[in-house]
Amino acid sequence: MKKFLLVLGVILVLILCSLTYYMTVYTKKASPEDEVKFEKGDLKISIIYNRPFKKGRIIFGELVPYGKVWRTGANEATTFETNKDLTFGDNSLKAGKYSIFTIPEEQKWTILFNSESGQWGVGFNGEANRNPEKDVLTLDAPVVAIDKEVEQFTIEVGKMGEDHELTFIWDNIVVAVPFSVK
Repeated sequence: MKKFLLVLGVILVLILCSLTYYMTVYTKKASPEDEVKFEKGDLKISIIYNRPFKKGRIIFGELVPYGKVWRTGANEATTFETNKDLTFGDNSLKAGKYSIFTIPEEQKWTILFNSESGQWGVGFNGEANRNPEKDVLTLDAPVVAIDKEVEQFTIEVGKMGEDHELTFIWDNIVVAVPFSVK
């Protein structure tokens, strides 16, 4: 019986190691991790996310369904960290580290900043791994169609006049979210 339990334990450890390897190495090849760093004055923003490729697929409405929470990238949930309080329209986001989830629609996206971070992007049920009770900011932004097809999902932060912009770009759409430093 002891040998059986030992063998079973070794098999479980090997399976766990294989899954860990797959999750951390193989999935990163298909959707490499990237970091956006934005610094302007004393404002510092860091976004860590995984960048899936289009690969000829229909993205919005199929791969990323309309009306469902999306982890906004691949693999782990996208993280957003700011050292300053930010203002999105009439809404405030305190300095800190958040995960970003979105709900894509044809005409608009809902952007969700969630106080939980570091989690895998989807749960075992295939749904976004997000606790809605930890959402600290929810806002809508319009979808803008572009002529150019963007192969790899991209997040950018830039300065636009006096304000700043958090931008999501993939396939043939751009979603820009203006914000300012509080």
